[in-house]
Amino acid sequence: MTMRIPPKVPVAMTVNGQTREGHVEPRKLLVDFLREDLGLTGTHVGCEHGVCGACTILVNGDPARSCLMFAVQANGAELRTVEGLSQEHGKLTPLQEAFREHFGVQCGFCTPGFLMTASDLLANGKTDTEEAVREGLSGHICRCTGYQGIVEAVHAAAEKARNP
Repeated sequence: MTMRIPPKVPVAMTVNGQTREGHVEPRKLLVDFLREDLGLTGTHVGCEHGVCGACTILVNGDPARSCLMFAVQANGAELRTVEGLSQEHGKLTPLQEAFREHFGVQCGFCTPGFLMTASDLLANGKTDTEEAVREGLSGHICRCTGYQGIVEAVHAAAEKARNP
């Protein structure tokens, strides 16, 4: 029996404000395209089942698990990865600074996914209560922090956004 390898197909998307193109097998996961083809290794591969949240990015402004999408599904989309949070001269964003100040980071493996979801919560005003923040972050697994520092960091970033 001969295995037939599917032909590669072209994809083009806007990633962190830049048009990025490539040729992928139709079965290539978006997280693998980001990491292997585009060199954006900030998006982490965790469970590969969409459970842990480590691979969360923003797709057309909405949080999405990049391990559950094929790269071809993102063709024409606007993506934002954790690398897209950076500011000029490597300065931390208020959200990143809050994660540092409130000990929302320990081993750091889950942090990119948390940051992307938290940035969506902040952008959409879903940070009014601790319950809202916890609900918004509930799709992420962290084995180190106990979540309290992460929740406090999101609240601190929201407060800073309201009162700069």
